[in-house]
Amino acid sequence: MASTYESFNLRTTPEKFYIEACDDGSEDVLAIDRVSTEMTLTVRRDVPASAETRPVCGLMGTVRLVAGMYLVVITKKQKVGDLLGHAVWKALDFDIISYKKTILHLTDNQMQDNKTFLSMINGVLHTDGFYFATDYDLTHTLQRLANTSPEFQEMSLLERADQRFVWNGHLLREFMAQPELHKFVFPVVHGFITMKSSCINGKMFEWSIISRRSCFRAGVRYYVRGIDSEGHAANYVETEQIVQYNSAKASFVQTRGSIPFYWSQRPNLKYKPKPQINKTVNHLDGFQRHFDSQIILYGRQVILNLINQKGSEKPLELAFDKMVTSLGNGMIKYVAFDFHKECSRMRWHRLHILLDMVSEMQDDFGYFLVDADGKVLLNQEGTFRSNCMDCLDRTNVIQSLLARRSLQSQLRKMGVLHTGQQIEEQADFEKVYKNAWADNADACAKQYAGTGALKTDFTRTGKRTQWGLLMDGWNSMIRYYKNNFSDGFRQDSIDLFLGNYAVEEADWTTPLQDPKDWKFLTLPIIMVVAFSMCIICLLMAGDTFTETLAYVLFWGTASVVTGGLILFNGRDFVDAPRLVQKEKLD
Repeated sequence: MASTYESFNLRTTPEKFYIEACDDGSEDVLAIDRVSTEMTLTVRRDVPASAETRPVCGLMGTVRLVAGMYLVVITKKQKVGDLLGHAVWKALDFDIISYKKTILHLTDNQMQDNKTFLSMINGVLHTDGFYFATDYDLTHTLQRLANTSPEFQEMSLLERADQRFVWNGHLLREFMAQPELHKFVFPVVHGFITMKSSCINGKMFEWSIISRRSCFRAGVRYYVRGIDSEGHAANYVETEQIVQYNSAKASFVQTRGSIPFYWSQRPNLKYKPKPQINKTVNHLDGFQRHFDSQIILYGRQVILNLINQKGSEKPLELAFDKMVTSLGNGMIKYVAFDFHKECSRMRWHRLHILLDMVSEMQDDFGYFLVDADGKVLLNQEGTFRSNCMDCLDRTNVIQSLLARRSLQSQLRKMGVLHTGQQIEEQADFEKVYKNAWADNADACAKQYAGTGALKTDFTRTGKRTQWGLLMDGWNSMIRYYKNNFSDGFRQDSIDLFLGNYAVEEADWTTPLQDPKDWKFLTLPIIMVVAFSMCIICLLMAGDTFTETLAYVLFWGTASVVTGGLILFNGRDFVDAPRLVQKEKLD
């Protein structure tokens, strides 16, 4: 089984970084020249005694910014649990260390740009949800790992990883070319992992959720929708539920991802921007690429489209249905379920309408099952691909219900549940189950939309509550603010981190220096002044009622007209990404 070193010391001199493997019996040291950036393998005795020493938990990789190269290290980790006997860790804190000893060679503008780029990298690193293992491949499902060649088993974790889910892939590009250094680095996944020990009928079993976010077409809620030319969908997440009992193990895999054709929904200060379907491209090419890859990876596909079938979402539903029909692929089945209509007025029991519609398909797909001797008894032969507009709130509710149905079948097959017993009847486990899926919803939502998920009161308790509705309102307000006034910076941060935008050392100019349009400052100032004057005129009445009314009408009209102009030019006032080309986001 491929593995990497588990613990390290970072030893620093003015000339070099030395990453020292601290595993028992290891003498290996990775030396990085701080001037030439060359990386070589050496041994412990070659490290100068004068080197400053600190423990680190691992290497994320290296990144080039305006001031030169930086080393990114994990400084704090927390154990999530053991998966099939392998420790899984969550990275909690990081450090970004400059190769250069000074940045005085930069101009003031370059220093400011470098500082901004550093804050971008830091912002991504401190988005909760980075996980790794040093002796297990977290990027693959149990079923994929069970169907591999001996040559695959001999590969390093870096070489064999599913590149869709390696979030530090760009940071490790220098390491990829030097196989002798692979034992010093590991792939880091982004998403959510939880592991629970549970007991039903006196039988202990391990239960886990692993959500792997794709780093292809990654981004934030309104700036990344649909697919790219390669067929990669926005907010694509593979979620695997794993059960272990008496050395037997089972898994059930689902996917989520943005509606897979070319559409956008750019923020414009409106609460819910109208989705726009691109009318100038051939949608079917990218659509087919997406589903061809999904069928190769997962087998048959059942699309669960949960968006509204009226209003602004209706054209997307009609287009999705039409494209599936046009493709004419027997491996793809399309199921549309208007979640909001069916569950309106707190009628959440109606979700069972959808479960009943797809139950036969779910039984047909099955799940992956291996007995205590390692013999594969069942393979999962297809997946549910769920989506709503964001692939967050509605999607997570449905995924949790499908996963529970699969888990019930698995636990019966393993002998944990008796025939006829329902998971819902196991009060202690049901609480653990619901909270874990709600935590998964919150993690995926924070990473894409900037806040916790909506509708998690249903996921946590099985019913919709008035408090849950209030919390959804609060989260919706926070989403509105972030989506309009801070998500451009977040999108730039992700693109920089993943290598979609490359910084050249000592760049004289970067897109960060592009000036704002004159309207950006002028109109809001006029509106604030006009509104303030309107209030002052109301509070400090003139000599006559007519005079007061004239002032109030003048300043009130000025503030309304200015506000209307701001809304009309909404896209000029939102925080838009600066680093990547417009076509990349549309």
